[in-house]
Amino acid sequence: MGKTLSSPSFICPLLTSSHNAFVVDCRITTGPKCKAYPRLNVIPRDKHCISRKNISDSALKVMSRLRSQGHQAYLVGGAVRDLLLGSNPKDFDIATDATPEEVHGLFRNSRIIGRRFRIVHVRFGREIIEVTTFRGHHEGGNEASPATGGNHSRQSDKGLLLRDNVYGTLEEDAVRRDLTVNALYYDSGKFEVFDHVNGLTDLEKRQICIIGEPAVRYREDPVRMLRTVRFAAKLNFDIEKNTAKAIPACAALLREIPSARLFDEFLKLFLSGYAAATLEQLLEHDLLQFLFDETSHLLHQDAMSLALVRAAMANTDKRIADDKPVTPAFILAALLWPVVVRTAAQQENRGDPPMVAMHNASQQTISEASQQLSIPRRFSQPMREIWEFQLRLQRRQGKKAAELVEHRRFRAAYDFLLLREQAGEDTGDLGEWWTEYQTLDMDQRLAKSAEHNGKSGSRRRPRKRRNNQQT
Repeated sequence: MGKTLSSPSFICPLLTSSHNAFVVDCRITTGPKCKAYPRLNVIPRDKHCISRKNISDSALKVMSRLRSQGHQAYLVGGAVRDLLLGSNPKDFDIATDATPEEVHGLFRNSRIIGRRFRIVHVRFGREIIEVTTFRGHHEGGNEASPATGGNHSRQSDKGLLLRDNVYGTLEEDAVRRDLTVNALYYDSGKFEVFDHVNGLTDLEKRQICIIGEPAVRYREDPVRMLRTVRFAAKLNFDIEKNTAKAIPACAALLREIPSARLFDEFLKLFLSGYAAATLEQLLEHDLLQFLFDETSHLLHQDAMSLALVRAAMANTDKRIADDKPVTPAFILAALLWPVVVRTAAQQENRGDPPMVAMHNASQQTISEASQQLSIPRRFSQPMREIWEFQLRLQRRQGKKAAELVEHRRFRAAYDFLLLREQAGEDTGDLGEWWTEYQTLDMDQRLAKSAEHNGKSGSRRRPRKRRNNQQT
């Protein structure tokens, strides 16, 4: 998990004036041309702070072997960006002019993955180094695939990039990337940083800027809008004016993205240590509706629901910062809780008992949410248990309470109860009661339950008889 980078300035000095410069063709795709990026900035070793000691040995080995075989090889993307910002990256990606097949041939510990974007994963124990081939322009739409089997592209009628395996040069690869701050390259052989798209300038300005014409790039891949807000949240950067301005007109294109891919993006958005900031970015740019449609509407209507979701995001970020485990099930449970509560209330109004209403509402909510996000069963089941547990926690009688504490889902449900109270919901003394109850031995627990029963004077109400009338 990456850290939020919030320092107001670079930890190391950067030289953004040109060391070597030449004109670069900036055509990105069919359609409007992007703004010009006429100069290549080459930052020499003594003008930047990147050190090989902060780079994975595995990544250095991959680049070295590629260069030894006559190929270009550069550290690229987030790793270079974070190193320049003074952070220690956890993932290292490499760009090369070698095809996926050539890379695979050099590393027995590798495999080619992907169809839309063919890349190579080189594995060193538990560490994976991702190697991509320089991407090129694909103005001709569909291109014939050569013998390598990967060098072709395909776009939809609306401009959606369905396949992007046209290979090109380093300069073309730079302008084919999404954000300027993610298009910086480091040569571990010559110790130089290459900037083709003014990425260093945007780092200094602390802004997220898409490469090229924003609307065109969003149409190519609508997920770039989610990436834009995600990196703005992660880095605590502003979004450049034109980059942000194009989002409202293109946002609906996210409905064309497969639900499985959107779930992968959900994990990156909310489980990388900056969920709270990401939520605010999604709300500001009205993008949450394309992940959680009903939740988005309810958060605009109900301050308590918004407070709960915000509290869940902050709690998740804190757990990640403290190196504690987190699960997508918990944050999904928080994001969908407003929908569950509303649906359960509707079913209770129709006459369903509370537990039946909650069970049915849980099933319905997950089913509808899965049409937007492909939620795996390993997460949907814990979500239901957390929700239904909120009713079970109201039962504080005798051994029933003791059994609840021993349940595998108690801790998550208890934490969720505290979030509800933190958001301003009045649950009586439930949170305080269960907090104290956990600290007691069995005899003390039974005594506390008896005390509660005595105060409440609760008795099982007789079940109303139904008149079975024939119609």
